[in-house]
Amino acid sequence: MAGQFPFRPRPQQTPGNNQQQNNQQRDPRGRRPQQENPNRINDEITAPTVRVVGENVEPNLVLPIKEAIHLADEMELDLIEISPKADPPVCRIADYQKFLYQQKKKAKEIKAKQVKVVVKEIRFGPQTDDHDYNFKLKHAENFLKEGAKVKAYVFFRGRSIVFKEQGEILLLRFANDLEELARVELMPKLDGKKMNMILAPKSKK
Repeated sequence: MAGQFPFRPRPQQTPGNNQQQNNQQRDPRGRRPQQENPNRINDEITAPTVRVVGENVEPNLVLPIKEAIHLADEMELDLIEISPKADPPVCRIADYQKFLYQQKKKAKEIKAKQVKVVVKEIRFGPQTDDHDYNFKLKHAENFLKEGAKVKAYVFFRGRSIVFKEQGEILLLRFANDLEELARVELMPKLDGKKMNMILAPKSKK
């Protein structure tokens, strides 16, 4: 491709100590080795026709791949395949290193906005005394204030399953004592030898 369409070398903007090494890592179009590319660019693109987008590119521009690469060369930029499964594939004309930087920045911002749900477990016996109850209540308050969910459960050992009503009453009391901080996401429900209840922190106004 490069033999058919002469390429004018891009001016070096910020020369530094690693400039020679960086030049060795790039090919004449200014891209990194193919194995490092998350996108196909320039003559790596195999589609015969592509839709071209980018700054200073007319809308709905569809070109043969040779003409699209030539257009990118004239603008001293790269042709980057961004939607290979589209018909025809969509390619953006842009500086590839700047494009990669922007993609990484967006991914980092999305990851930072994702909320990781933490679930803390608190275990009771069907006949938990007040001292142990208040101790675990305090822990639950701290967990909820930190934004974690609380999975409270009563474990019935052996024949203690006959006290399942007491276990349900204990969990409902627990939810009631935490009502200012939490909402009940799962009401007390028996699952084998456990009766589970899940509390989620109330959203801050």
